[in-house]
Amino acid sequence: MRIGHGYDAHRFEDGKKMIIGGVTFDCPYGLMAHSDGDVLCHAICDALLGAAGLGDIGKLFPDNDMTYKNVYSMLLLEKVCERIREKGFEIEYIDSTLVAQQPKMAPYIQEMRSTVARYAGIPVERYNVKATTEEKMGFTGRCEGISAHAVCILKEN
Repeated sequence: MRIGHGYDAHRFEDGKKMIIGGVTFDCPYGLMAHSDGDVLCHAICDALLGAAGLGDIGKLFPDNDMTYKNVYSMLLLEKVCERIREKGFEIEYIDSTLVAQQPKMAPYIQEMRSTVARYAGIPVERYNVKATTEEKMGFTGRCEGISAHAVCILKEN
C-alpha cells in the first residue's frame, strides 16, 4: 500500500468560470490558473502522483505548455490515473477537503463526488469530498481564494 497527500490553492479571478471537482458553479468568478483552476482536482492529482512516486502535477503538465491552457482538469486527472495504473497501482480510496469561505460547496458535493469518481475510474464509494471554512481566518477566510487537500491509498497490483 502507498499513501499520498496533495495540496493546492488558487486565488479568485473575476469573469472566469468556477470549476471545482469537475463541476461548473453558478458563480460570477472563478479561480486564477493556467488550466481551469480546479483546485480540488489538482490536489487529488498531486496525492495520486505522490503515492506512485511520479512527482507532481506541475512536472507532468507544466504551466508553460500551452497545451494545458484553460484545459478541463478532469482530463488531467484521467491521464494521471492512466499513469498510476500503467505503473501497476490500483486506487483504493481518495479523500479530499475543500477549504473555502465562499462559494457554498454543499449544493455541489454529490455531483463533485460522481464526476471525480468517473474520471478517476473508481466506484463513487471510493471517493469522498468534504468542505469547511476557516472561520474567516487566513486567505480563504478573507475570501481571496480556495484551497484543497487530498489523500489517497494506492494498492500495488
